Amino acid sequence: MTTIGTAELGHLLKSGDVPRLIDVRTPGEFEAAHIPGSRNVPLDLLRHHLDELRPHLDKQAVLICRSGQRAILAAQALAGAGLPGLRVLEGGLLAWQTAGAPVELGRPRWDLERQVRLVAGSIVLVAILASVAFPAAKWLAAFIGGGLVFAAVSGTCAMGMALARLPFNRGPRADLASVLGGLAADGKVA
Repeated sequence: MTTIGTAELGHLLKSGDVPRLIDVRTPGEFEAAHIPGSRNVPLDLLRHHLDELRPHLDKQAVLICRSGQRAILAAQALAGAGLPGLRVLEGGLLAWQTAGAPVELGRPRWDLERQVRLVAGSIVLVAILASVAFPAAKWLAAFIGGGLVFAAVSGTCAMGMALARLPFNRGPRADLASVLGGLAADGKVA
């Protein structure tokens, strides 16, 4: 797996050598903001349908997510399925937006990281307040803290993946048939 910077990707998009842009965020996150011309292939869908998606990807493809972490996981999954060398947008959509590059905006939503902070912080706060009357409640706060530490060390987040399944985060349906149809419509089959 290699990375590509925002300036290099911007140059490629302006040239005739436009790579396939694969955004691995949830459909809701994608609907809120994405790079023009990108296709949404949620990470969970990608992991479960590697064989069906592989013909639509090549080494020119660039994987995108919010910060780069999920795109790295997608690149690792694809490398394990026999498609090494995919590029990951360094810093993800956040870096792209910071660089002032074009973004298509849709219905605004809180990104998953912000939702995780709200839910985790709320649980910790309630657990600490409840521990005044029920001392054992402090262990719930410890459990959440341990989960956040594990998420930081491993680069994964169980709470974020659970929140991604909520109706608010789903956005338009992203099933295999619609994803494959969109990828085929681009005409960039490897």
